[in-house]
Amino acid sequence: MKNLAENNLIRFTNVTRKKDAIYANFKVKGLRNGVVFSASIAVDITALELHAGDSLEKIIEECARHGVKEFKKADFQFEGLSAVGSEYLGVAQLG
Repeated sequence: MKNLAENNLIRFTNVTRKKDAIYANFKVKGLRNGVVFSASIAVDITALELHAGDSLEKIIEECARHGVKEFKKADFQFEGLSAVGSEYLGVAQLG
């Protein structure tokens, strides 16, 4: 279990309080069909109708379940090389 890339696991890291909400934070690492991926997921506990008075185990489990569900539903788009700008591609400019 030391190598998350072999296990495709979501790992709880911490709970943080920001001005607008309290977030349960997770790290995800995996390896599938030659693709290595890593991601950070932060779930607002109030979006799940949880509050700070709930047990930590309940917050972590429900937020992890919700975070993975929403991550799987995400429709990622490749922005393409045109977004990078052609002036930054190629040989480094001096002077």
